[in-house]
Amino acid sequence: MGEATTVPARRIGPRLLVMLVVFAIVLVVSAALGSAAAGNAVTALGAGALTAAGGLLLYRWIVGRIERRPVDEIAADRMVPQLARWAGAGVALFTVTIGVIALFGGYRVAGWGSVSAAVATLGTMIGAAVAEELLFRGALFRLVEQWLGTWVALAVSGVLFGALHLLNPGATVWGAIAIAAEAGLMLGAAYTATRSLWVPIGLHLGWNFAESGLFGTVVSGTTGTHGLLRGAASGSDVVSGGGFGPEGSVFAIVAGGAVAAVLLRRAYRRGLIVRRGGAG
Repeated sequence: MGEATTVPARRIGPRLLVMLVVFAIVLVVSAALGSAAAGNAVTALGAGALTAAGGLLLYRWIVGRIERRPVDEIAADRMVPQLARWAGAGVALFTVTIGVIALFGGYRVAGWGSVSAAVATLGTMIGAAVAEELLFRGALFRLVEQWLGTWVALAVSGVLFGALHLLNPGATVWGAIAIAAEAGLMLGAAYTATRSLWVPIGLHLGWNFAESGLFGTVVSGTTGTHGLLRGAASGSDVVSGGGFGPEGSVFAIVAGGAVAAVLLRRAYRRGLIVRRGGAG
Protein backbone atom coordinates (compact mmCIF):
# COMPACT_ATOMS: atom_id res chain seq x y z
CA MET A 1 0.00 0.00 0.00
CA GLY A 2 1.53 3.32 -1.05
CA GLU A 3 1.84 6.37 1.16
CA ALA A 4 -0.68 9.18 0.72
CA THR A 5 0.55 12.64 -0.29
CA THR A 6 -0.41 16.09 0.94
CA VAL A 7 -2.80 18.53 -0.69
CA PRO A 8 -2.34 22.26 -1.49
CA ALA A 9 -2.49 24.76 1.37
CA ARG A 10 -5.28 26.74 -0.29
CA ARG A 11 -7.60 23.78 0.24
CA ILE A 12 -6.65 23.33 3.90
CA GLY A 13 -6.14 26.82 5.37
CA PRO A 14 -9.74 28.08 5.62
CA ARG A 15 -11.18 24.86 7.04
CA LEU A 16 -8.27 24.57 9.51
CA LEU A 17 -8.92 28.08 10.81
CA VAL A 18 -12.65 27.47 11.20
CA MET A 19 -12.17 24.18 13.00
CA LEU A 20 -9.48 25.48 15.33
CA VAL A 21 -11.68 28.38 16.42
CA VAL A 22 -14.81 26.25 16.87
CA PHE A 23 -13.14 23.46 18.82
CA ALA A 24 -11.06 25.82 20.93
CA ILE A 25 -14.42 27.24 22.05
CA VAL A 26 -15.70 23.70 22.69
CA LEU A 27 -12.62 23.04 24.86
CA VAL A 28 -13.15 26.23 26.88
CA VAL A 29 -16.85 25.46 27.41
CA SER A 30 -16.06 21.88 28.39
CA ALA A 31 -13.46 23.03 30.92
CA ALA A 32 -15.82 25.61 32.41
CA LEU A 33 -18.70 23.15 32.77
CA GLY A 34 -16.40 20.48 34.16
CA SER A 35 -15.03 22.87 36.76
CA ALA A 36 -18.51 24.05 37.78
CA ALA A 37 -19.84 20.49 38.13
CA ALA A 38 -16.76 18.89 39.68
CA GLY A 39 -18.06 18.79 43.26
CA ASN A 40 -20.87 16.33 42.60
CA ALA A 41 -20.59 12.89 41.00
CA VAL A 42 -23.93 13.01 39.19
CA THR A 43 -23.59 16.54 37.83
CA ALA A 44 -19.95 16.00 36.84
CA LEU A 45 -20.79 12.81 34.96
CA GLY A 46 -23.75 14.48 33.27
CA ALA A 47 -21.77 17.57 32.31
CA GLY A 48 -18.95 15.45 30.89
CA ALA A 49 -21.30 13.29 28.85
CA LEU A 50 -23.24 16.32 27.61
CA THR A 51 -20.21 18.28 26.46
CA ALA A 52 -18.67 15.19 24.87
CA ALA A 53 -21.84 14.38 22.94
CA GLY A 54 -22.29 18.01 21.89
CA GLY A 55 -18.70 18.28 20.69
CA LEU A 56 -18.90 15.06 18.69
CA LEU A 57 -22.19 16.04 17.03
CA LEU A 58 -20.75 19.46 16.18
CA TYR A 59 -17.62 17.83 14.73
CA ARG A 60 -19.70 15.48 12.58
CA TRP A 61 -21.83 18.34 11.30
CA ILE A 62 -18.95 20.72 10.53
CA VAL A 63 -16.69 18.13 8.88
CA GLY A 64 -19.55 16.69 6.85
CA ARG A 65 -20.60 20.14 5.68
CA ILE A 66 -17.13 21.57 4.93
CA GLU A 67 -15.39 18.47 3.61
CA ARG A 68 -18.47 16.82 2.06
CA ARG A 69 -17.59 13.28 3.04
CA PRO A 70 -18.63 10.58 5.51
CA VAL A 71 -17.04 11.37 8.88
CA ASP A 72 -15.53 7.91 9.25
CA GLU A 73 -13.10 8.87 12.00
CA ILE A 74 -16.02 8.94 14.47
CA ALA A 75 -18.06 6.15 12.88
CA ALA A 76 -20.82 5.10 15.29
CA ASP A 77 -20.29 1.36 14.82
CA ARG A 78 -16.70 1.64 16.07
CA MET A 79 -17.42 3.85 19.07
CA VAL A 80 -18.14 1.29 21.81
CA PRO A 81 -15.54 -1.38 20.93
CA GLN A 82 -12.73 1.08 20.29
CA LEU A 83 -13.46 3.30 23.27
CA ALA A 84 -13.66 0.29 25.58
CA ARG A 85 -10.49 -1.33 24.25
CA TRP A 86 -8.35 1.80 24.19
CA ALA A 87 -9.63 3.27 27.45
CA GLY A 88 -8.65 -0.04 29.01
CA ALA A 89 -5.26 0.26 27.34
CA GLY A 90 -4.87 3.77 28.77
CA VAL A 91 -5.68 2.55 32.29
CA ALA A 92 -3.25 -0.34 31.92
CA LEU A 93 -0.48 1.88 30.55
CA PHE A 94 -0.79 4.37 33.39
CA THR A 95 -0.99 1.58 35.97
CA VAL A 96 2.29 0.14 34.73
CA THR A 97 3.84 3.62 34.64
CA ILE A 98 2.81 4.57 38.19
CA GLY A 99 3.94 1.13 39.36
CA VAL A 100 7.43 1.78 38.00
CA ILE A 101 7.43 5.28 39.51
CA ALA A 102 6.45 3.79 42.90
CA LEU A 103 9.16 1.13 42.57
CA PHE A 104 11.73 3.93 42.27
CA GLY A 105 10.28 5.83 45.23
CA GLY A 106 8.31 8.50 43.39
CA TYR A 107 4.76 7.59 44.43
CA ARG A 108 3.05 6.36 47.57
CA VAL A 109 -0.55 5.89 48.69
CA ALA A 110 -1.38 8.48 51.35
CA GLY A 111 -4.91 7.24 52.10
CA TRP A 112 -8.32 6.42 50.69
CA GLY A 113 -10.52 8.66 48.61
CA SER A 114 -14.06 7.70 47.62
CA VAL A 115 -16.11 6.11 44.85
CA SER A 116 -18.11 9.32 44.36
CA ALA A 117 -14.90 11.29 43.86
CA ALA A 118 -13.76 8.77 41.25
CA VAL A 119 -17.11 9.03 39.42
CA ALA A 120 -16.93 12.83 39.44
CA THR A 121 -13.40 12.65 38.06
CA LEU A 122 -14.59 10.27 35.33
CA GLY A 123 -17.18 12.83 34.23
CA THR A 124 -14.59 15.59 34.12
CA MET A 125 -12.17 13.42 32.16
CA ILE A 126 -14.80 12.37 29.62
CA GLY A 127 -15.46 15.99 28.69
CA ALA A 128 -11.77 16.91 28.66
CA ALA A 129 -10.60 13.92 26.62
CA VAL A 130 -13.22 14.39 23.91
CA ALA A 131 -12.80 18.17 23.68
CA GLU A 132 -8.99 18.00 23.55
CA GLU A 133 -8.94 15.21 20.98
CA LEU A 134 -11.44 16.95 18.71
CA LEU A 135 -9.26 20.06 18.77
CA PHE A 136 -5.78 18.56 18.65
CA ARG A 137 -6.24 15.37 16.64
CA GLY A 138 -9.56 15.88 14.82
CA ALA A 139 -8.85 19.42 13.71
CA LEU A 140 -5.17 20.37 14.13
CA PHE A 141 -3.33 17.10 13.51
CA ARG A 142 -5.63 15.79 10.77
CA LEU A 143 -5.65 18.96 8.68
CA VAL A 144 -1.97 19.83 9.15
CA GLU A 145 -1.18 16.26 8.11
CA GLN A 146 -3.18 16.73 4.90
CA TRP A 147 -1.21 19.92 4.25
CA LEU A 148 2.34 19.16 5.42
CA GLY A 149 2.47 15.42 6.10
CA THR A 150 2.42 13.17 9.15
CA TRP A 151 5.78 14.07 10.65
CA VAL A 152 5.15 17.82 10.63
CA ALA A 153 1.63 17.26 11.98
CA LEU A 154 2.99 15.18 14.85
CA ALA A 155 5.50 17.91 15.72
CA VAL A 156 3.05 20.81 15.46
CA SER A 157 0.18 19.16 17.33
CA GLY A 158 2.54 17.77 20.00
CA VAL A 159 4.18 21.14 20.69
CA LEU A 160 0.86 22.99 20.87
CA PHE A 161 -0.67 20.26 23.02
CA GLY A 162 2.22 20.65 25.45
CA ALA A 163 1.94 24.44 25.35
CA LEU A 164 -1.76 24.27 26.27
CA HIS A 165 -0.81 22.64 29.57
CA LEU A 166 1.32 25.64 30.53
CA LEU A 167 -2.00 27.29 31.45
CA ASN A 168 -2.54 24.86 34.34
CA PRO A 169 -1.89 26.17 37.90
CA GLY A 170 1.04 23.84 38.63
CA ALA A 171 2.49 23.89 35.13
CA THR A 172 6.21 23.86 34.42
CA VAL A 173 8.16 24.17 31.20
CA TRP A 174 9.55 20.67 31.78
CA GLY A 175 6.03 19.34 32.27
CA ALA A 176 4.84 20.91 29.01
CA ILE A 177 7.81 19.41 27.16
CA ALA A 178 7.06 16.03 28.71
CA ILE A 179 3.39 16.22 27.69
CA ALA A 180 4.39 17.14 24.14
CA ALA A 181 6.86 14.27 23.94
CA GLU A 182 4.72 11.56 25.52
CA ALA A 183 1.01 12.33 25.15
CA GLY A 184 1.15 14.60 22.09
CA LEU A 185 3.23 12.11 20.16
CA MET A 186 1.40 9.01 21.43
CA LEU A 187 -2.09 10.32 20.75
CA GLY A 188 -1.13 11.58 17.30
CA ALA A 189 0.40 8.19 16.55
CA ALA A 190 -2.79 6.48 17.77
CA TYR A 191 -4.83 8.40 15.21
CA THR A 192 -2.25 7.84 12.47
CA ALA A 193 -2.23 4.07 12.95
CA THR A 194 -6.02 3.65 13.09
CA ARG A 195 -7.55 6.69 11.38
CA SER A 196 -10.16 6.70 14.14
CA LEU A 197 -10.63 9.42 16.75
CA TRP A 198 -12.17 6.89 19.13
CA VAL A 199 -8.68 5.46 19.65
CA PRO A 200 -6.91 8.60 20.96
CA ILE A 201 -10.06 9.61 22.85
CA GLY A 202 -10.14 6.24 24.62
CA LEU A 203 -6.40 6.19 25.31
CA HIS A 204 -6.51 9.77 26.61
CA LEU A 205 -9.55 9.08 28.81
CA GLY A 206 -8.17 5.85 30.27
CA TRP A 207 -4.78 7.39 31.11
CA ASN A 208 -6.25 10.53 32.72
CA PHE A 209 -8.94 8.67 34.66
CA ALA A 210 -6.41 6.21 36.07
CA GLU A 211 -4.06 9.05 36.92
CA SER A 212 -6.59 11.00 38.99
CA GLY A 213 -9.70 8.87 39.46
CA LEU A 214 -7.89 5.70 40.52
CA PHE A 215 -4.45 6.64 41.84
CA GLY A 216 -5.26 10.17 43.05
CA THR A 217 -2.31 11.95 41.49
CA VAL A 218 -2.06 15.41 39.93
CA VAL A 219 -2.97 15.57 36.23
CA SER A 220 -0.74 17.90 34.19
CA GLY A 221 -0.32 20.45 36.96
CA THR A 222 -4.06 20.81 37.72
CA THR A 223 -5.55 21.11 41.20
CA GLY A 224 -8.47 19.42 42.94
CA THR A 225 -7.39 15.84 42.23
CA HIS A 226 -9.75 13.24 43.74
CA GLY A 227 -10.15 9.50 43.27
CA LEU A 228 -10.33 6.11 44.91
CA LEU A 229 -6.88 6.66 46.41
CA ARG A 230 -5.04 9.72 47.66
CA GLY A 231 -1.62 9.64 46.07
CA ALA A 232 1.49 11.55 47.10
CA ALA A 233 4.65 12.30 45.16
CA SER A 234 7.98 11.68 46.86
CA GLY A 235 11.65 11.67 46.03
CA SER A 236 13.18 13.17 42.92
CA ASP A 237 10.97 15.21 40.55
CA VAL A 238 12.63 13.42 37.65
CA VAL A 239 11.10 10.18 38.93
CA SER A 240 7.79 11.43 40.40
CA GLY A 241 7.06 14.37 38.12
CA GLY A 242 6.88 16.68 41.13
CA GLY A 243 4.05 19.21 41.30
CA PHE A 244 3.16 18.62 37.65
CA GLY A 245 2.22 15.02 38.40
CA PRO A 246 3.41 11.69 36.98
CA GLU A 247 3.26 13.02 33.41
CA GLY A 248 6.39 14.96 34.27
CA SER A 249 8.23 11.75 35.15
CA VAL A 250 10.93 10.38 32.89
CA PHE A 251 9.14 7.02 33.10
CA ALA A 252 5.95 8.50 31.64
CA ILE A 253 7.97 9.90 28.75
CA VAL A 254 9.50 6.49 28.10
CA ALA A 255 6.09 4.78 28.28
CA GLY A 256 4.41 7.25 25.92
CA GLY A 257 7.35 7.21 23.53
CA ALA A 258 7.42 3.43 23.39
CA VAL A 259 3.71 3.20 22.58
CA ALA A 260 4.07 5.93 19.95
CA ALA A 261 6.95 4.05 18.31
CA VAL A 262 4.89 0.84 18.10
CA LEU A 263 1.89 2.67 16.64
CA LEU A 264 3.96 4.60 14.09
CA ARG A 265 5.67 1.41 12.98
CA ARG A 266 2.24 -0.11 12.47
CA ALA A 267 1.13 2.95 10.51
CA TYR A 268 4.23 2.83 8.31
CA ARG A 269 3.74 -0.85 7.50
CA ARG A 270 0.12 -0.18 6.53
CA GLY A 271 1.02 2.77 4.30
CA LEU A 272 -0.79 5.26 6.54
CA ILE A 273 2.05 7.78 6.83
CA VAL A 274 1.24 10.87 4.77
CA ARG A 275 4.35 12.23 3.09
CA ARG A 276 4.76 15.85 2.12
CA GLY A 277 4.47 16.30 -1.61
CA GLY A 278 2.56 18.66 -3.80
CA ALA A 279 1.73 21.18 -1.05
CA GLY A 280 1.39 24.67 -2.40
